[in-house]
Amino acid sequence: MSRFKAIRIVKEPAYAASYSEFDETELMDGDVTVRVSHSTVNYKDGLAITGKSPVVRRFPMIPGIDFAGLVETSSHKDFKPGDAVVLTGWGVGETHLGGYAEKARVKGDWLVPLPPGLTAAQAMAIGTAGFTAMLAVLALEKAGLTPDRGPVLVTGAAGGVGSVAVSLLATAGWRVIASTGRPEEADFLKKLGAADIIDRAEFSNPGRPLGKERWAAAVDCVGSHTLANVLAQTSFEGAVAACGLAQGMDLPTSVAPFILRGVSLLGIDSVMKPKAPRLIAWDRLARDLDRDKLGQISTTIGYGEIIDTAKEILEGKVRGRVIVEIG
Repeated sequence: MSRFKAIRIVKEPAYAASYSEFDETELMDGDVTVRVSHSTVNYKDGLAITGKSPVVRRFPMIPGIDFAGLVETSSHKDFKPGDAVVLTGWGVGETHLGGYAEKARVKGDWLVPLPPGLTAAQAMAIGTAGFTAMLAVLALEKAGLTPDRGPVLVTGAAGGVGSVAVSLLATAGWRVIASTGRPEEADFLKKLGAADIIDRAEFSNPGRPLGKERWAAAVDCVGSHTLANVLAQTSFEGAVAACGLAQGMDLPTSVAPFILRGVSLLGIDSVMKPKAPRLIAWDRLARDLDRDKLGQISTTIGYGEIIDTAKEILEGKVRGRVIVEIG
């Protein structure tokens, strides 16, 4: 198959994403070619497809920062034809042709084997969002935070990262407080394991440098005033894992939470994470993530629904995770 279907983003004469075709000769350098079976829609994919943020830095571009599939050809020592693989991050869909296509050619060092017990569809139900959530949980554990210290807050809880974080933390024994701006999602979040639901409006505006201590730990997917308020209400020697910017990239806070309560701010990057910690995170996801809850979090769409769904995710209309069937 020299030609294959793919979404093409162009910059001229105007920024646009459309369903198109690519030729295999247009694929970029890499030592592994993958026949893509599944992908997913993340917030970053929404930004890439709409152009609302300068995510794409090479044109034409195939968007899609995640994919799963089978190796077609490989000159990489770790992979052979027929191997099931997963990719998240590494600039794919931004600077390197991505996963919204029937084929992808990438560096083998970017790939991880599909974890035993997971299907390709389940891996994409996890995707970058779930992988990021797992990295946040691991960071809190590395900081010494345990459920006996008190509750954990998850902001943006109905979104992709947030919903997986709620499920993982509840399964690990935490009392989870879920923050969302969508009250209609309260039952959904409680089914994932949230004990309490609070309105995101509590955090959306400027607050005091320090507030009442309310949680021992937090996973923040929002940034800006929300993250500042979360830090201000974190307990003594607690920690906040920050992994999102849905409200903004700014952080209008003070040093008070850090020097008066010893709070730690843990930055989470999933794009350039080296392979060894990737394997650890995927192993934990395969072991710890409840498959029934993963099913509750996920919806499945076809290839032809990607562009509309990417727009909807920016409008806050998408719950949990979206699996895309490419093949």
